[in-house]
Amino acid sequence: MKTWFKEKLYFNLTCLILLTGLIITYSNHFNNSFHFDDDHAIVNNIWIKDIKNIPKFFTDATTFSILPQNQSYRPGTVTLSAIDFWISKHNPLGVKKNELYQDEGLNPFYFHLSIFIAFILQALLMFLFFKKILDNTIKHKWDDYFALFITAWYCYHTAIAETVNYICARTDGFSTLLILFAFVIYAYFPRKRKYGFFLIPYIAGFLVKEPSIMFGPLLFFYILLIEKKADLTTLFKKETFGKALQSLKAVAVTLIIAIFLYGLSIYMRPDTFSPSSHSTLSYLITQPFVYVHYFMTFILPANLSADSDWRPLSTIFDIRLLMGLMFIAGMIWFAIRISKNKALLPVSFGIFWFFLALAPSSSFIALSEVLNDHRIYFPYVGLVLAFSVMLIYLLILKDEKRFLNSIYLRVFTGVLVFGLICGHAYGTHQRNKVWKTEETLWYDVTVKSPGNGRGLMNYGLTQMSKGNYPVAKKYFEKGLKLQPGYPLLFINLGILNAAMGNPAEAENYYKRAVAINLYQDESYSYYGEFLYSQKRYDEAKACLKNALNKNSSNMQARFALMALYYDTEDWGALSRIAEETLQYLPNDAKCLAYIDASKNKKTKLDVAIETAKNSPTSDNYINLSLHYYEAGMYAECITACEEALKINPDNAIAYNNICSAYNALKMYDKAIAACNKALEIDPVHNFAKGNLNYAKEQLNK
Repeated sequence: MKTWFKEKLYFNLTCLILLTGLIITYSNHFNNSFHFDDDHAIVNNIWIKDIKNIPKFFTDATTFSILPQNQSYRPGTVTLSAIDFWISKHNPLGVKKNELYQDEGLNPFYFHLSIFIAFILQALLMFLFFKKILDNTIKHKWDDYFALFITAWYCYHTAIAETVNYICARTDGFSTLLILFAFVIYAYFPRKRKYGFFLIPYIAGFLVKEPSIMFGPLLFFYILLIEKKADLTTLFKKETFGKALQSLKAVAVTLIIAIFLYGLSIYMRPDTFSPSSHSTLSYLITQPFVYVHYFMTFILPANLSADSDWRPLSTIFDIRLLMGLMFIAGMIWFAIRISKNKALLPVSFGIFWFFLALAPSSSFIALSEVLNDHRIYFPYVGLVLAFSVMLIYLLILKDEKRFLNSIYLRVFTGVLVFGLICGHAYGTHQRNKVWKTEETLWYDVTVKSPGNGRGLMNYGLTQMSKGNYPVAKKYFEKGLKLQPGYPLLFINLGILNAAMGNPAEAENYYKRAVAINLYQDESYSYYGEFLYSQKRYDEAKACLKNALNKNSSNMQARFALMALYYDTEDWGALSRIAEETLQYLPNDAKCLAYIDASKNKKTKLDVAIETAKNSPTSDNYINLSLHYYEAGMYAECITACEEALKINPDNAIAYNNICSAYNALKMYDKAIAACNKALEIDPVHNFAKGNLNYAKEQLNK
């Protein structure tokens, strides 16, 4: 009894140490920014901002993203985002607001917290699943520790960090969690299988991400290899072939459901969905070498990149295709050969898991990127099982007596395990730092994937937002050389040139973006805003209407059009679009103010005053200060900025506007003090620099 208690105590203590270590490893990731696809699927996705929209997610796939080409049927994913948004907005833990995002519901902390909790639950399910596999094959007294080691290797693995950090990649995380849940139910409750309870998490997993459809084939190999212990080298012999038929019969219903779910996904998917511009053939012939890359990344996760610069192969005679095919054939041959050894059946199963889990993203369905590190999250469950059991077999099980009698071998094994976990923990902690901000992430991409035009553009965007226009221009132009037909680059070059005072060049870039049949709603929207800023109202109106024709949920175009109608005093059109927008954003303060303005023909200043009153945010007070300034009401402009500073004391724009107002009042001492504060907060604020220089010049006259 004492021995049993002591063993349990040691095991539980080991679990606690590993859990604590995992929390410490990921402790620096909880406030990391939204990135990449998060922008269109979460940050600017109007549908997740009202939890009452959840039923709509299951009937309308356009709710998944504001980008028509990215709208696929993943209602489970959108539901998770809506729940996290709702929790974030209520802020039950009193977490400090993230200043990068004005909407209270966009605090990345709560999104990361729910993902990490799911990650811990997945670890528990993995342990239970691996233990059942080992108990069915190896049947060793140390199975608990073996299963714990396999789980820990996976959870600490540096390549897994992308999926845990990248909020949109929760599709991979939650679908994997649910597939493992289905396996645990199936494995631990054999007498309940006839009721099909294990199918519930499987179906839920598919609603999060489509690769969950591979549960059926994976279950087939689990039954065949782990439960029936089939020797695949004798597959065509009567006994083994019979086991295969029995396994196939056991998963028949699961496979039928998979066909139905796939058909549902295709049926619900909007016609605008366009996952890739690559041809199916070029994508397909690239994937065998991508398998090699993923395999090598497991062994040595170096040069991980959030957005690789890999390109599809252009010919079947490329040596990389041959290498990839040889690798796949060799691994499958190896998996078949080792199935003769009962202790190595988990290795065989793990290899088949790796290939089957990768098949949806690495075969006939062409995606926009030929590889992505977050795609390995699901397949690595199998690969870590295969590697771990092979390592356990070679070091311990093959000659257990030698292991027990050799202190050197035991020390070597301990050091190897400790070094493996600690090494990955360090790598993961460092990788979390890369995902901290848009600037850190995209700079890392420019270093790791210098041939990626999108990565160069996104890093340029971080510099443009800081006012580093020459640096931004350099990266935009480098990106354009690599991807000359990428409309978002033309849009951003248009924005940059407009900010630099080159309207003719800016318009040329906007026109080039519009001419490309991709991201058209964004192209028209940004071009329309530019024309509006140039007071070319009729042209701007046409562009913004085109943007809404392409994508009716483009809020940027909607609010620009409302502002245009207000400027041109088209009260009827203003009322109609504001009322229509309320269907997307119920009780939106700006829409309500515009509707009231259209009824009472209120001025811009009146609307700004009412908006700030109804929704007293820092941005609304800044907007109000600009209207006061335009009206020549400089004292009121200063007061509005002071209200903004009460909400956000580190708002450089507010201090700059105060400086402008004091300059207009010829109170240059106070103007200098305000601009100095603006530059303390944002040293590269160009408007503040200009206002400060003007104040100093006037003071010295």
